[in-house]
Amino acid sequence: MPAWAEGDPLEVAPRLLGAVLTHGGVSVRITEVEAYAGPDDPGSHAFRGRTDRNAVMFGPPGRLYVYFIYGMHHCANLVTGADGDPGAVLLRAGEVVAGHDVARARRPSSSARDLARGPARLCSVLGITLGDNGVRPELAPGEPPASISTGPRVGLRLAADRPWRFWVSDDPTVSTYRPAAPRRRTGR
Repeated sequence: MPAWAEGDPLEVAPRLLGAVLTHGGVSVRITEVEAYAGPDDPGSHAFRGRTDRNAVMFGPPGRLYVYFIYGMHHCANLVTGADGDPGAVLLRAGEVVAGHDVARARRPSSSARDLARGPARLCSVLGITLGDNGVRPELAPGEPPASISTGPRVGLRLAADRPWRFWVSDDPTVSTYRPAAPRRRTGR
């Protein structure tokens, strides 16, 4: 993994914007990410310590931490922290720049803008599954964006207000911000 993609997730996250991730015959220019700071971050899967599910987050850096969410979607993080330090960056959205035919076969009803817009779609077009948990992805630096925006992370209940989501300003492939839905209480 290139040195520019290792270290504190809050420093690495904006550097990943514009980088090109290649997997499964498709290349995607990263346009949106979220930083997760391990044990210091209640929004992180590593907040409560190491488990079988999140073990990849604890290093070494440069590997994918892939998880299954809502019983139907895969999401991928790039582990950035040093061995034993579970920092990671969620890959939220991107623009397909190579392998368009393969990407369209994986998401035939999506527009070009929506092919990799959102973490589940990004994994889908790249063909990332739980079988890729722990693999080292092919990652190359790209053209740095002219402008980067930052704001709250998407869909979190804990530490949602931290402005640790980074995106290429005004890029149409960036996902729509949605705060976490309040939990409904059942019974009385």
